[in-house]
Amino acid sequence: MTISRRSFPGRNGARGAQRTARPYRISATYAFPRRALAFLLVLSILAPGCATRVENVLQPPEVTARDASRVNMLVATTRKPSGSPGKLYTGERGTAISLNSVAVSIPPDRNRKIGEVQWPSRVPPNPEKEFAVLEVTKADTERQALEWFRKNRNAKRQVLIFVHGFNNTYADAVFRLAQIVHDAGTDAAPILFTWPSRGRAFDYLYDRESANYSRRALEDLILQVAKSPDVQDVTILAHSMGGWLAAEALRGVAMREKSIPVKVRNVILASPDIDIDVFRRQFVEMGPKRPHFAILTSTRDKALEVSGWLSGGVDRVGGSDLRPYASVLEELGVSVIDTSTVATKDPLGHNTFADSPEIVAMLGRRLAGQTLASGEATFADRVGVAAANLAGSAARVAVAAPASVISGEAREVLKRELTPSTGQMVNGQIMY
Repeated sequence: MTISRRSFPGRNGARGAQRTARPYRISATYAFPRRALAFLLVLSILAPGCATRVENVLQPPEVTARDASRVNMLVATTRKPSGSPGKLYTGERGTAISLNSVAVSIPPDRNRKIGEVQWPSRVPPNPEKEFAVLEVTKADTERQALEWFRKNRNAKRQVLIFVHGFNNTYADAVFRLAQIVHDAGTDAAPILFTWPSRGRAFDYLYDRESANYSRRALEDLILQVAKSPDVQDVTILAHSMGGWLAAEALRGVAMREKSIPVKVRNVILASPDIDIDVFRRQFVEMGPKRPHFAILTSTRDKALEVSGWLSGGVDRVGGSDLRPYASVLEELGVSVIDTSTVATKDPLGHNTFADSPEIVAMLGRRLAGQTLASGEATFADRVGVAAANLAGSAARVAVAAPASVISGEAREVLKRELTPSTGQMVNGQIMY
């Protein structure tokens, strides 16, 4: 059984599209392990989970800020509980799914910038200038979880499920979702799925196995949310390694239920740390009734470059240039947004989805079901987007790339590879 890779995008997508006769090759940057270890050292210094910051910051403050904003979220986790009230959960693997409702205070807008998480400098935090957890309530029964939905649902009964990436503590994930919800201006009910990441750059392989460990739990969460009568529209936002976990969970849901629930309308993969061949299989195995996918990519993402080295030199979806394939992917319900030229505060270029005011605003418009007006085309042009319609499940982003860049033969091969196989043998091969 052979797989034709000649048309599927890799590290040099546009070049590969023009030379469809040449097989897909492993990236030439596979100088492992010394170079990868050097970059891991850089990751450990620059990543948000560095050891110099204050930890155990989830203890409620003694006072509140008068103009602070409040974000209420439901948190589902497969982490092992911690005995510390300031930590709640560790980076180790638990034996069950734990549910908590968490209220987060965000400093007044005058004291912060969009895209920033003001990490506490002390315990308890100062809510006037720092993020703080105001309240944590354990949901011991399904009834309590349903009550949370009813209390926090908006008029459209929208839910946003966020799956964080590599190198995130429980507090990292809670504060990041609160920041996204606040800065995007969405009133969709936010649900965080946080899996056992140790929050350390050198625990990449442990984190990857922990994401694998958590697949069934995320499947169950997606199904429970989609089956709730209090929910009509589900958007899944997944970052980095969480993109692989989300794609795996959706694949599992499709295989268990024969299709993905129609309520799951949009999936946004931000800088997805997914082997590009693996994503092709995940996408196919989700079946023909898939939600709409939007993929945020950047060829300047250093974290994904390291991940590629650690994973055998195969390119990651979020670090590949998918623009030449945009029109083909569009036909299959996949939008591509290249953020390579978007300014970001992250020196690794990996957190643009959350710390760029423009990207956060775009996520908010998508969640609100709004359309990007013609007067707002400046940003679209800058990231290589020719046109964007961000209206709910019909969301589409067409990336500027001449149709001639990819040959007709390559287009057909790519469409065939991303479409469920008939199982028939052709020329001695069964497409997989």
